[in-house]
Amino acid sequence: MEIQKTALYEYHKSLGAKFVPFAGYQMPVQYTSGIIEEHKLTRTKAGLFDVSHMGQLFIEDNSDLVTLLEKIVPTDLKNIKLNQCRYSFLINESGGIYDDLIVTKVRKGFNIILNAACKENDYKIIKDSLGDKFKIILNKDLSLIALQGPKAEEILESIIKDVSSLKFMNGNNFYYCENQIYITRSGYTGEDGFEISLPNKIVESFAKILVSKGAQPIGLGARDTLRLEAGLCLYGHDINETTTPIEANLKWAISKRRREEGGFLGYNKIKSNINGEISRLRVGIKPSGKIIAREGTKIFSQDKSEIGSITSGTFGPSVNGSIAMGYIKFAFTKPGTKILLEVRGKKYEATVTELPFYKKNYVR
Repeated sequence: MEIQKTALYEYHKSLGAKFVPFAGYQMPVQYTSGIIEEHKLTRTKAGLFDVSHMGQLFIEDNSDLVTLLEKIVPTDLKNIKLNQCRYSFLINESGGIYDDLIVTKVRKGFNIILNAACKENDYKIIKDSLGDKFKIILNKDLSLIALQGPKAEEILESIIKDVSSLKFMNGNNFYYCENQIYITRSGYTGEDGFEISLPNKIVESFAKILVSKGAQPIGLGARDTLRLEAGLCLYGHDINETTTPIEANLKWAISKRRREEGGFLGYNKIKSNINGEISRLRVGIKPSGKIIAREGTKIFSQDKSEIGSITSGTFGPSVNGSIAMGYIKFAFTKPGTKILLEVRGKKYEATVTELPFYKKNYVR
C-alpha cells in the first residue's frame, strides 16, 4: 500500500521535519530543535501537532442511533449534551478494545475521532453494527490539528474569537475565512489545548498563522513523551483487543449508568472485572536510576517471579526521569510496591506509582 501524506506534508518538509512512517502515513517525528526541546515548549508555551492521519467519522442521528451505538460503545450517549465530548472505546464481545476514541454530540448526530491505524476497521465494525439506514462518513477532505500548552488559548483566541469560552471536553462550530471549522477543548498531552477540524484546503494557511502567533510545530516523538507523562494510553501498545477498560485502569470512562445497566458487547467480562475478578492492571512505574524500560521489558517481583511487562517507557523531560507504564499481576499493583525490571539481561529496581506522572492542566 502506498504511504499517505497529510495536507501539511509540504509545510512540515519546509520546516526541516524528520519523517517516519506511522499508521500508513509519512509523519513528522521531530523538527530541528529535537524531541526534548519540543516537549518543553509544549509544556511552557504552545505546541502545534498535525494529527490529520486520525479518522474523523460522522454518523447522522435518527431515532434508533443512540440505542444501536450504545451496544458497541459503553458511553452514556442518551445523556450526552450537545457539543459535549466523551473519551470512550469500541468494544468487542470479550470486553477487549478495538479502539479508543473521542465521541462528540453534534447538532445532526455524532462526530467520532478514531486512531489512524484502526480507522478503516473501525468504520467497517460501526457500519456492520448499525446497518444501512444511517449516513456514515469517514471524512477524507478534513484535516485535524491540535494546539496544546499554556499559551494555546491566547494564541487561538487572537484568531478565532470566543474560543476561550469553551470548557474542557466541549466543542462548537466557528468560522475562519468564511469556512466553518469545528473546535473542541481537548488534546492528548496533559495540557490545556484545542483540537481543530478544518478543510484540507485551508489547513496550511491556518497552521502558518498559528506559528506566526507563537505556536511551535511539534512531532510525534514529543507527542509520545507528553502523553506518557500524562498517563495516557497509546492504542496498540497500552491497550488492544485483548485488554478490557477495567484492566487498563480506565473504569472512569464507562459511566455509572452503563456500568450498572450494561447492554453493550463484552459487558459480562467487564462487570466481572469491576466485581473483583481481575488478574492484572495497568500501572505507572518509576525505574530507579537512568535506565529506560521500553515496551516488552519483563517485570518481576522481588522474589524474581515474572509478574508482567512494560507497554510504554521513556525519559520524561518534565519530570526529569525515567517513566513507564505496564500491566502487572493485581497483587502487586499497590503504589509503592517494589518490583524489578529486566533490561538487557540485568534486573533493576523500580517502584509502582500512581498515574499520571505529571499534573494535568485542563481547563474545566
